[in-house]
Amino acid sequence: MLILLLLLILLPRNVCKKHSINCTADDDPLPIPHEFYQPGDLIIGGIVSQVFNFHNTPSFTLQPAQMLFNEPMSVSKNYQHNLALAFAVKEINVNPNLLPNTTLGFHILNSYYVPRMTYKATLSLLSTQQKFVPNFKCDTKNKMIAIIGGLTADISVNTATIISIYKMPQLTYGIFFPEHGGKMLFPSLYQMVPNEDSQYRGVVRLLQHFRWTWIGLMAMDDDNGDRFLETVVPLLTENGICFDFTMRFPKLTYLQEAIDLLFNQRDAYTVHNRTKANVYFVYAEPAFVFVLRMLLFLAPFVSLPPVHKVWILTCQWDFASFSFEKNWDIESFHGAISFTVHSNQPPGFQEFLQDISPTWAKGDGFIQNFWEQAFGCSLKNSHVLGSSSTTCTGDEKLESVPLILFEMIMMGHSYNVYNAVHAVAHALHGMHTSRSKHRRLIHHFLRSIVFNNSAGDTLSFQENGEMKTGFDVINWVTFNNGSFARVRVGRLDPWAPVGKELTLRVDHIVWHKTFTQGWPVSVCNENCYPGFSRKKKEGQKFCCYDCDPCPEGMISEQMDMDACINCPQDQYSNKLQNQCVHKDISFLSYKEPLGIILTWLAIAFSLITAMVLGIFWKHRDTPIVKANNRSLTYILLLSLLLCFLCSLLFIGQPRRVTCLLRQTTFGVVFSAALSSVLAKTITVVLAFIATKPGSRLRKWVGKRLANSIVLSCIVIQVGLCSLWLSISPPFQDTDMHSLPGEIILECNEGSTAMFYSVLGYMGFLAMVSFMVAFLARKLPDSFNEGKFITFSMLVFCSVWVSFVPAYLSTKGKSMVAVEIFSILASSAGLLGCIFSPKCYIIVLRSELNNREHMMRMKI
Repeated sequence: MLILLLLLILLPRNVCKKHSINCTADDDPLPIPHEFYQPGDLIIGGIVSQVFNFHNTPSFTLQPAQMLFNEPMSVSKNYQHNLALAFAVKEINVNPNLLPNTTLGFHILNSYYVPRMTYKATLSLLSTQQKFVPNFKCDTKNKMIAIIGGLTADISVNTATIISIYKMPQLTYGIFFPEHGGKMLFPSLYQMVPNEDSQYRGVVRLLQHFRWTWIGLMAMDDDNGDRFLETVVPLLTENGICFDFTMRFPKLTYLQEAIDLLFNQRDAYTVHNRTKANVYFVYAEPAFVFVLRMLLFLAPFVSLPPVHKVWILTCQWDFASFSFEKNWDIESFHGAISFTVHSNQPPGFQEFLQDISPTWAKGDGFIQNFWEQAFGCSLKNSHVLGSSSTTCTGDEKLESVPLILFEMIMMGHSYNVYNAVHAVAHALHGMHTSRSKHRRLIHHFLRSIVFNNSAGDTLSFQENGEMKTGFDVINWVTFNNGSFARVRVGRLDPWAPVGKELTLRVDHIVWHKTFTQGWPVSVCNENCYPGFSRKKKEGQKFCCYDCDPCPEGMISEQMDMDACINCPQDQYSNKLQNQCVHKDISFLSYKEPLGIILTWLAIAFSLITAMVLGIFWKHRDTPIVKANNRSLTYILLLSLLLCFLCSLLFIGQPRRVTCLLRQTTFGVVFSAALSSVLAKTITVVLAFIATKPGSRLRKWVGKRLANSIVLSCIVIQVGLCSLWLSISPPFQDTDMHSLPGEIILECNEGSTAMFYSVLGYMGFLAMVSFMVAFLARKLPDSFNEGKFITFSMLVFCSVWVSFVPAYLSTKGKSMVAVEIFSILASSAGLLGCIFSPKCYIIVLRSELNNREHMMRMKI
């Protein structure tokens, strides 16, 4: 590949004459056969790397004779970098508004991807033309002004080591590693591409966008590969991404080494079939790309299956191939995604390419090698392709060359070379405009330039010497005829705010045909969907986990949540436990069926009680009404009427007033009813005893005792309720936790002790009434209400004994309904058991309601 292009450096004129040095060159032990030279007042120097050395290996019987050759083979695509430099120089020289009266030239040399050849080429740029005398230039015309290079960081560093001594501007058009020192070690170095770390962050954003958390890592087994893994692995871990494996390949010089590697790693190759990782992140430096393509090409020969994955490739990837690789299948890379150097198309570049021919430039030492390998023919007196019998005519057209060997559009690295030439030209123009003669000021103008190139992009350098540009996200679409298309599907802008660096057009991405269900999935296990949380698997990486359902009352709203969360108090989890929904407001309403039934029962019993009271009032002078203290009867009936009505306080939305009244009103009126029953029972007992001759209890029989009993019992209950209201009264409250999905509007009883004291006091009155009535159950029928009171109190006690466990075991509206039912049932029991026999006689058997009949009753 083309690794390095150098743009010119200013050197003093007549250095040899000034120092009286003999400018002659000894025999050069390291000749550079490839160079590209065009003279000018100012010379742009360049070093390119487009040649690998491969050798034939006759021991491999499957190898075609034309596969590898004894002489160097170049990557023909990289010749475009040379042409981009030449095009930029030509464009500047014909522009009357840029560097008028000055002609730019260039001198491009080859580094062969070899450090010593890079040093040799760099020193050659500092020497007289055709003379290898470093640091001395006997020419009086051509002056070096800057250097452009290189494609890989190693070549750039090797060049900068020498160039930095002269403080000459060096503009790298490829990736440069931050750990190489940057501005601190090489203050004269400028980067046309953002540093590699920004590209890795872009890859992480891409993986996060598609939720790819289980990937494979592939790199060359060298220092660059080590640096790649040392940087990427922590970055992936910090962002919740794991790698299933790392695959390292050694550099290959011979084809036999590739065969040996494939056989030696046959077991390792099967990882592609076992792994759940469908995404491979590849550090795509040129040497590794060659090895990877070689292994994919050779795999079918040893019965290994194809690898169909999503390849994510760094910006060094450019689908560049040697001529012998042009017919190799590239179907495995269909749907690959790469971060490429941002490029645009300068007007006139394609027309410039159409004029290229083997005779177009006398000083081009690269074109013969490029032409023969691109078109598969031999020029006169050349046998680059060995036994090729085809002779080049020189009229071949570049647009007919397969895209894998050469592209007519300007590629990213070529675009950087083009921009680098223009950056130097604009800096020189600014320096000449300011009439400054000091060559070191070029750094000042380079750092501060801002200009628009002919393609419409705005170019400027940051303070750290990086060009303020980004990366294009390219989707590679391959076709059956071996061609391919670049589809730009996004942009990585390292200068954008955090989280917005990457923009994607997902609908434009084409995936490999093996991925039929939307975009590919690359995870250690299936995602944990909402309603589940992740549970780590012991002994495995954090990306591998089990999915546990959320506990009751908790949810997970997103996929792959580490823990379930509680809903807000006014919300609860739905059945799928993936969403919080608002709780329903719950209280016993008049509009719901249960509330309607209880309301109608309360009203119905109230009307019945009122009707009974009316009957007794109408027949108040009859013996059966007068027989057992009419006043107590009226008090009891009024109390029962109020008991039925007070149950309505428990229905409807709790309010402050209803909460204060419901329990206290119920307690007082029920105490009045029970005290009336107790007074009636005591009156019956005393009346029977007082009728016996010589009884001293005659004076106690009368209304005064009955009224005293009723009044004292009511006063005690009123005192308890008053104490309750003064200490800790009931209040309106909400219960959000007792029932899932409901917010219970209720009346908090305040002091639980006082609440049960009020109930306990009523229970005490009921038990005393029951015991007294039980003792009086066998009294004569003419005076006997004892049996009826006994049975009514038995019903009353049964209801309220059952109430306690039922009340404590229910929540919300059910608890309120239990209390209302107990009030109605116990009140109805008193009404029915005590008054139904008397109403029967008064209404239906009026002939029995006379004094004679009652006196005839057997004592």
